[in-house]
Amino acid sequence: MEQELMRLIAQIKPVSTAWSARAKERLDSLTKPPGSLGRLEELASRYVCIREEPMPALKKKRVVVFAADHGVVAEGVSAYPQEVTYQMVYNFLRGGAAINVLARHVGAEVEVVDIGVKADFAPDLDLVACKVAYGTRNMAREPALTREEAVRAIWVGVERAQEAVSQGVDALAAGDMGIGNTTAAAALGAVFTGRPVAAVTGRGTGIDDATMQHKIGVINRALSLHRPDPQDPLGALAAVGGLEIAGIAGLILGAAAARRPLLLDGLIATAGALVAAKMAPAATDYLFAAHRSQEPGHQIMLDSLGLSPLLNLQMRLGEGTGAALGLGLLEAGLKIYREMATFADAGVSEK
Repeated sequence: MEQELMRLIAQIKPVSTAWSARAKERLDSLTKPPGSLGRLEELASRYVCIREEPMPALKKKRVVVFAADHGVVAEGVSAYPQEVTYQMVYNFLRGGAAINVLARHVGAEVEVVDIGVKADFAPDLDLVACKVAYGTRNMAREPALTREEAVRAIWVGVERAQEAVSQGVDALAAGDMGIGNTTAAAALGAVFTGRPVAAVTGRGTGIDDATMQHKIGVINRALSLHRPDPQDPLGALAAVGGLEIAGIAGLILGAAAARRPLLLDGLIATAGALVAAKMAPAATDYLFAAHRSQEPGHQIMLDSLGLSPLLNLQMRLGEGTGAALGLGLLEAGLKIYREMATFADAGVSEK
């Protein structure tokens, strides 16, 4: 499977800038001063370049929420018990979570993927069952995953992207659910950005000062134990990562190979992006940073990827909530590009 993954990665090409000139010509012909709609114009232009079409459509949007548990919760790094992961999956499936509300708001579908929840679900649920393992192992004491498990989890994400494209999805967003996953994400953030653990670690679900210091210590212990190499992204992911983070990395790779944009959510999704970008640097051309999370490590990760967030709403929930709002902005930019009258059409004098 690792060889198959490498073949997919070889298909990911940088986005051609040749299409940006065509997009700019169209945008500058619209009834407004050139560039006056700022980043909405940037979104439209980037979408045209990704799709390589003069008037691309954006009809179908999907948020893919990967759910998984983390063995490191045994170290007392979270304010919530592990069973919340399982309980929240049911909330997603009932349509009662924040991601469901915001996805409905922007007209996006929500797909929930069990990639590693430490429980079994009823077989008749509208759930994508792709469990690689019943959660990770405790990274503070042993590798979170085997290399094979990490590859399998990435491939789950690739297949979710491929399935989405086959069903006509034009844009994807990455979401997550997993108690303890900010610990894994911060560990990967430290590995790939080279910044100290204390700089990339936040309060996650709302831990107190003492637990925060303990969390930093647990991550430092894990990194000292495994010494993950940033030049070996699969090895680093296996050592201190998470199954949902791996799934998101695969979703990014699958989207990029199929020339589809992907909207990143917060810390967890961006940790997945760090893994994907290390495996396929051109994949970053297909990424949009929907927002900046309150987690301190998130901006550090975005800077490392060269991505500028569209929103800063002081959010820190995860689930894909910020990414869903980003989908709405991407669609707004494209509607400006497609639907606004040109100076010639409207009979308005140009500058």
